[in-house]
Formats: sequence, structure tokens, C-alpha cells
Amino acid sequence: MYNNVPTKVLTGEVRLSYVNLVAPRVNGNDPSSTPKYSVTLLIPKSDLPVKQNIDASIEAAAAEAQGKLWNGVRPPVMPIPIHDGDGVRENGTPYGPECKGCWVITASTKQKPQVIHQSDVNTELLPQDIYSGMYARVTINFFGYNRAGKKGIGCGLGNVMKTRDGESLAGGASAAADFAGIAADPSQGTTPPWNDTTPPVPSTAYGTAPAARSYQPPTPVQNGFPPVSVHPLTGQPYYG
Repeated sequence: MYNNVPTKVLTGEVRLSYVNLVAPRVNGNDPSSTPKYSVTLLIPKSDLPVKQNIDASIEAAAAEAQGKLWNGVRPPVMPIPIHDGDGVRENGTPYGPECKGCWVITASTKQKPQVIHQSDVNTELLPQDIYSGMYARVTINFFGYNRAGKKGIGCGLGNVMKTRDGESLAGGASAAADFAGIAADPSQGTTPPWNDTTPPVPSTAYGTAPAARSYQPPTPVQNGFPPVSVHPLTGQPYYG
């Protein structure tokens, strides 16, 4: 119970996966579905108080739905949104390694949740600070449903308070990680080599080409003889 709402839970620190908190997305299995914000919570199994609160809130949601949605009849096998990260998914495939030792819950909402940092609960985080792999505390609310004859318990998403950064689960790497240990060498100056104003010397299959030379016009000749000198007044070749 959180804030005297029997179906509501405030988690301890959990890791976030499949984060869609910046923009809503449609269900991949149903393109016609309403776009929603969603996130998967990886709740450590060692956090027994939170697991007990979740179980109690699921039971409260089932009791409420039994009277309002299920005509007083509780489903003999009631689907619930919490799963064992050490087990397998509904399709039989195992959960990812990040789920080991955790309970797995996916929560969603049509309304954009507030995502803040614990150091400043009045300011929402920038999109680049929200990602799969970060750690947070989250408010969630359980509810009963009856859709097309299918009855069970769902999990609604409240708000998210980021507690710290974590290794990204998106498969990419940060620039800091990619270029760790690579820094500018002060002894080499600050101008990168590709800004060097000296034109490159072309290379050929036979080695380095000679440096380019400026064009020099051929020296005029007269009667087969080159000029002796240049006339001091006219600047023309002098053959006498």
C-alpha cells in the first residue's frame, strides 16, 4: 500500500529495461492499439518488503475487480503481471541475463509520466538522461481487467525517480566509453593533422611524386643561339 491506496506500490531501487518514457509507442503485437508510455522493472528478489507489497496490491486489485468487473467470480487461473526473471517468458524463451535474480514487471500508461532525479524532484530529466539500464524508484498501480472475455490483473505506471546511472541495456556504448584513454597530446599542439595547411605530396605506384614546380616559359632563341644577356633598358633578350 502506498499513500493509503491498496493497489498502489512505491518500489525500492530497481533497474529499468525497455524504457519508453519519452514518447509513447504502440504494442508491437497490435499496431492498432493506443500508443502508451511503458517500462519494464527489474526488481531484486532480495527486496522482500517490496515483493510483499506487490503481492498485497495484486490481491487488492483482484478483490476490487471481482466485485466490479468479474460478476463476483474470480478466474481460477488469474494472469498477473509479475514474472520470474530466472524462468522463461510465455513463449518459452529465457529472460535476458539482466533479469537474473529479479522479479520482472512491465507497467504502462496513456499519460506521460514525470521522470525526475532524486536530487531535484521538481525538474524533469532531459530525454538523453532517460535510458534502459538506469536505476530508479517507480510508483505502480495494479488493476483488474476484462477484455474480450480475458480476465486478469494489469500494472499501470505512475512516475519515475531516477536514483543513479547504470550500464546501458540498449546495446550501444557512450562516447566516453568508446574513447576512454584517448586524449590530446599537449606536445603535439592543438591543430589536428587534417587542418594542416601544407598541401600533401601525392604518392605514385613508384614512390613519392616530386614536389610541384611553378611554370617557367622557355627561353627564346635566335638563329639557334640563346641570348647572351638581357638588355638593361628594354628588358628583352640581348643576342649581340
